[in-house]
Amino acid sequence: MYRQGDVLIVPVTKDAVPPHVAVAPKERRDARGRLVLALGEVTGHAHAVVGPGDLVRESGPFGPLLLHLPQGGRVVHEEHAAIALPKGWYRVIRQREYVPGSVRIVAD
Repeated sequence: MYRQGDVLIVPVTKDAVPPHVAVAPKERRDARGRLVLALGEVTGHAHAVVGPGDLVRESGPFGPLLLHLPQGGRVVHEEHAAIALPKGWYRVIRQREYVPGSVRIVAD
């Protein structure tokens, strides 16, 4: 398991990846060629993956992301140390915060 700020990255086996992910639309890379896992609304900083791979967003307001890194990669952020990830599949989960009457995604 890996954590960078408010992003949790959990390795999953290939067998645990839902079959629809193979045909699901992939998230686009940003202008710098990164797969953005979480973007800071205030700072503009991003938790992002550098390296070859795909990112698929699951449905729902808090739907996790599924990340496939066929050769491994690095998670980078302007205010955190980079994290090396070995090749494989990962579930990316944003930290949530309870606010009376609702739940919200934690933001930078």
